[in-house]
Amino acid sequence: MKAEADPNLMVFFNGQYLPMREARVGILTHALHYGTGVFEGIRAYWDEEQEEMFLVRGLEHYQRWKLNCGILRIEVPRPPEELAAITAELIRRNQLRTNTYIRPLAYKCAERIGVAIDDQDAFAVVALPFGDYLQGDGGLHAGVSSWRRIEDNAIPARAKICGAYVNSALASDEVRRSGFDEAIFLNENGQVAEGATCNLFMVRKGKLITPPVTENVLEGITRDSIMELAARELGIEVVERPIDRSELYICDELFYTGTAVGVMPIVRVDHRPVKDAAIGPVARELKQLYFQATHGRLAGYWKWLAPVYMSPKARMHQAVPLVEASVR
Repeated sequence: MKAEADPNLMVFFNGQYLPMREARVGILTHALHYGTGVFEGIRAYWDEEQEEMFLVRGLEHYQRWKLNCGILRIEVPRPPEELAAITAELIRRNQLRTNTYIRPLAYKCAERIGVAIDDQDAFAVVALPFGDYLQGDGGLHAGVSSWRRIEDNAIPARAKICGAYVNSALASDEVRRSGFDEAIFLNENGQVAEGATCNLFMVRKGKLITPPVTENVLEGITRDSIMELAARELGIEVVERPIDRSELYICDELFYTGTAVGVMPIVRVDHRPVKDAAIGPVARELKQLYFQATHGRLAGYWKWLAPVYMSPKARMHQAVPLVEASVR
């Protein structure tokens, strides 16, 4: 899905709320030329039954973002609690009552030529309506890309560094031009890493298996959520270990996870069926469990949620409190 923003949408930019049409950066901005930025992806889900918008694991996302900004020596001068409150305020100001994607971006903002980084930093937060990132009610056909996943000693894949996403763009473009829905990366050792924009899980011999974070993958928060749901709700053993490419062709199930995609089953890889080329029971159950948990319908997972509008029904549950944003 391509999400095109309304130019009148309110965003948080340069320390204030203003319409997107007024949020502009110069043509010589360092991040534009050299990819020296770090972004984050956060979801908020609208639940019609409770008349509430739930910000999902906002504090964890902002904690991860600030840590990863440190890799590029980018300073975000606000604590995670205030950033989450700014996000909620954006949703309220834009009167969003539909599934939403939030994009925080911190970047080197000096307007000059020269690759060396300095201490000139800026950040922005955008929240916009956003449906399904990948389309495929019957599951996806994935293709293994010839492009290899970047190495940690080159550009760390565990952080959403802007320049690193050229790697994802190349892989995604390659496989889509070849007729696939999405890419699967191998690392330089030839083992499975992740998708172009999402983590990867495999079901084999009754176990849920995913590459460890040392295999040049994003340390996904949705990945972590799915591991918890699988263990607690389904009683499935979760194993983090390297995955060989050939295992993709003989496993019982495959699926992507990510903030944008949620849980997305894969039914074919490289023109080969995954099992019987149908969505498997583990992926189906986890997709439903994740939907219920992120929409405030699953007991025990309100710890992940912060209600934006604090509707009467939402107040009945214990949820993550949102502090007030100090900037109006």
